[in-house]
Amino acid sequence: MASIHKEFVLDADPEVVWEVLRDFGAVHQRLAPGFVTDTRLHADTRTVTFADGTVVAERLVDRDAEHRRVAYTVVGGDLHPSHHHAWMQALRAEDGRTRFVWHTDVLPDTLAAPIADFVEQGSTVIRRTLGNATTSEDAAAQPSR
Repeated sequence: MASIHKEFVLDADPEVVWEVLRDFGAVHQRLAPGFVTDTRLHADTRTVTFADGTVVAERLVDRDAEHRRVAYTVVGGDLHPSHHHAWMQALRAEDGRTRFVWHTDVLPDTLAAPIADFVEQGSTVIRRTLGNATTSEDAAAQPSR
């Protein structure tokens, strides 16, 4: 199974980042505008349309306010993983800023590279949207096995 892991620091309070992150149906407006062009919420599933035209259905697995973590899985659309589980978390860095973590596990391994590209592009937009990023602890979004 391939894993894609990305971390970066935002010049924003984790509670402010959490308010955006927890809004599962507004990715295109609040978290990654431009990278995500539309999000449609249907109960616990959202349909996400990306700028390149890719459309995926993602089911909410968990929204954990205590840990400021949202977990989701791809359940349909243009990508067809046999397994997909991802989560995003807004952690408090020692200096009070946000350490943003985005982790994805996926099968088959052939989907790792395109998903890593999405994570890299999405991270750039999230940094721009939620605050100036500091890349000192920035782990590249490269797949690992």
